[in-house]
Amino acid sequence: MNKITMTTPLVEMDGDEMTRILWKWIKEELIEPFVDLKTVYFDLGLKHRNETDDAVTKEAAIANQKYGVAVKCATITPNAARVKEYDLKEMWKSPNGTIRAILDGTVFRAPIIVSNILPNVRTWEKPITIARHAYGDVYKASEMIIPGPGKAELVFTDASGKEQRTLIHDFDGPGVLQGMHNLNKSIESFAHSCFSYALDTKQDLWFSSKDTISKKYDHTFKDIFQEIFDREYADTFEKAGITYFYTLIDDAVARVMKSKGGFIWACKNYDGDVMSDMISSAFGSLAMMTSVLVSPDGKYEYEAAHGTVQRHYYRYLEGEETSTNSVATIFAWSGALRKRGELDGLPELTAFADRLEQAVLSVIEDGIMTKDLAMITTTPDPQVKNSLAFIRAVRERLS
Repeated sequence: MNKITMTTPLVEMDGDEMTRILWKWIKEELIEPFVDLKTVYFDLGLKHRNETDDAVTKEAAIANQKYGVAVKCATITPNAARVKEYDLKEMWKSPNGTIRAILDGTVFRAPIIVSNILPNVRTWEKPITIARHAYGDVYKASEMIIPGPGKAELVFTDASGKEQRTLIHDFDGPGVLQGMHNLNKSIESFAHSCFSYALDTKQDLWFSSKDTISKKYDHTFKDIFQEIFDREYADTFEKAGITYFYTLIDDAVARVMKSKGGFIWACKNYDGDVMSDMISSAFGSLAMMTSVLVSPDGKYEYEAAHGTVQRHYYRYLEGEETSTNSVATIFAWSGALRKRGELDGLPELTAFADRLEQAVLSVIEDGIMTKDLAMITTTPDPQVKNSLAFIRAVRERLS
């Protein structure tokens, strides 16, 4: 069989633990037999990140900017236990955070739907895509323990030395304090990415925050979104037959629970973090959740929405059999290959990505699945496969 030819390489970012093992099997079983795969490879495994003082992560993100499309394996964001386990030089930052910052991107997460795994919310019929702003707020906050009575103020000193002050709170006893920020430039990039992705996928776009309480911080988000939409996207949205609207975050939650799905829900950083896990869990499994980072200038990075599956990896090292769900990682590859095919004008590559996804879905819908899905499927007596056997079942269906 002639392999499908690629003209521009993907940026390949390898990762950690059990997902690194799945990564190798997916390439060997599902990609390389069918595609003359071209990649620019970066090892983002924690050991190599430590050896390079995490320079490899920045190099991978810069390559993503150059080539336009990347596919990334799940990676470890180390805590104190990981520092000791891997003998790290320091507690390196989240690779995803570093890549998002360099690309100035927005994360879009959507569930993978199969007919025999029903969502817990009975009205949901189509995927709900979460667009998460990936800068600032609580994730870049400064915090302080307040030991006792005193006055806390918010102070800004401009370039000329002029100060602005506002009272935060007069403490009459111990407490805590947190200062958050965001940037108009980052909010503007978030808005452009959301509007562009909505047009690209032909879906309605919702945006929610709490501007009734946060009359300056959240209201700035609301105003920037509306100004950019009115100025640059209103006509194209109307021609595409899709809509944009703003609503309060609590109203959005109520609407989502009664909706049929099939739209993009744009959220601030923390809201998007929480709601993406809620959506994935309610649709069935975090292992059935796609994730794509999209920059305002049209660069893409595809990955699974879940972590490195540490517990299964330790069992794998002991020689035990695991039944690890590889679906989201397979869809990261198919998403990247499809986008590469679209950008390079390679319909054969785009069609292969479609066939790969359909092979995965048809295998599951025929009752062949990993243990996590077997516990929630409506299929009676499903065939539970181990990690590699499931991938090989997809390979057989694809062939």
